[in-house]
Amino acid sequence: MSIEEPPEDAPEPYRDLIEQNRRISYLNDASGVLGWDQQVTMPEGGAPARSKQLSALSAVTHDLMTADEFEAALVASEDVADDLDWRQQAAVREIRRSYDRTADVPGDLVEELSEVQSENQQIWQEAKANDDFELFAPRLETLRDLSIERAGHISPDQPPYEVLYEDGLPYISRERTNEIFDRLKEELVPLIDEITENGDELATPYQGQEYPEADQRALSEAALDAIGYDRDHGRLDISAHPFTSGTQFDARVTTRYKPENPMDALTATIHEYGHASYMLGLPKEHYGTPLGQSLSSGVHESQSRFWENHVGRTKPFWEFFLPKVKEHLDGVDDLTVQEAYEAVNRIYPNNLIRVEADELTYHMHIILRCEIDSAFVAGEIEVDEIPELWNEKMEEYLGVTPDGVGEGCLQDIHWSSRFAGFQGYTIGSVLAAQLDAAMREDISDVDGKIRNGNFEPMREWMNENVHSHGRAYKSEDLIEEATGEPLTADYFLDYVNEKFTDLYGL
Repeated sequence: MSIEEPPEDAPEPYRDLIEQNRRISYLNDASGVLGWDQQVTMPEGGAPARSKQLSALSAVTHDLMTADEFEAALVASEDVADDLDWRQQAAVREIRRSYDRTADVPGDLVEELSEVQSENQQIWQEAKANDDFELFAPRLETLRDLSIERAGHISPDQPPYEVLYEDGLPYISRERTNEIFDRLKEELVPLIDEITENGDELATPYQGQEYPEADQRALSEAALDAIGYDRDHGRLDISAHPFTSGTQFDARVTTRYKPENPMDALTATIHEYGHASYMLGLPKEHYGTPLGQSLSSGVHESQSRFWENHVGRTKPFWEFFLPKVKEHLDGVDDLTVQEAYEAVNRIYPNNLIRVEADELTYHMHIILRCEIDSAFVAGEIEVDEIPELWNEKMEEYLGVTPDGVGEGCLQDIHWSSRFAGFQGYTIGSVLAAQLDAAMREDISDVDGKIRNGNFEPMREWMNENVHSHGRAYKSEDLIEEATGEPLTADYFLDYVNEKFTDLYGL
């Protein structure tokens, strides 16, 4: 399908606005490709030039969006809103939102922030590898100060953290997110304690062995092929932190391999496939407009968590996929479906690493990050207090203390570029369960389809109910449209209680 121009009968101001907005989107996507290259294939010595390149692109896009011509086209499109259909009105709404979050931010601040974010990538990797918080701490302070300055230009009457939060989760209030977090803390902690104290011992079939990277990569490739990753529009690579980057034409995934834990790479790969499926499902004809862009971090995470947990961690999936594991990994010839299912769903309260966390303790990782994140931006803690506070919260929520910052507060890449970005992970998990429940009302025998390797109906359902809308709906409206009710934690809590009570024999 080709990229379409706005209908010829659309008002001229709207056609002009979309043309200008597309030019900005194309430049942003070019920055995305440079960012992908920086994390995947760029030689280490390329970092100084790359930061300048990304900074220059951010300055150009800022200039285009704050130009008089762009504002005039936006205002004129709003003036003829009655002559637009509801999706075109939504596109104008979203462009207005982007404009309002850009227009009052000085161009030199945008350029400086982009350069700092790009430089931070390399410094974060070095600090993490060397367990050296002091190396990264000044960068973290600089990023915070610049982020607060930007927030003040966007909405001076709002607390800076709330402004930053709205970058990733527009239309879902922070109060609603906090309500969900409080409920999860209230109900997940007792379930984790009950599992730890009284749960059955689950299988550990991969323990004590090492699996070559080449074999694990072949397994990850097999998983992507099995669930339907479009190789004409994507690829699998390695990065320090798994991520997905791209558009509906080119959605690339990365993973990482640990010799002693082949399931870490496999589940990360399936998780990133979920992100890619969202990107590839966006309307190609609307590329470069809000109608062809993903909605929010929470909706994006709902797609990755759906494929990782509601597909990849199910017993029917392991009935289907176990032969591939035996084909690509040595020493697992006697592995049973039940053992494979147990192994990929074990609860590890003593796990230090978020991206390796199980479905229950994962959210304790997210909550502690958000609490530290918000306190730091609010000035309630100093940068040098972060490692100790991190360790205290890890002990409080998970009963484990990191040995160093590499497996503690520097384990995630996020603080190299932004704050208030972790909430979307838990919102996405909650939404994934709600979408899964709605899907099972519409599609018969989902488990049977997974067991037979027929993933197309699930992908088509997500395309129809989530991907195809781009940003036509606000987040809460999209959720109601897809599931018939507002965002709720009920389905997630019902799902994990049923699953883990059964799995652990409680």
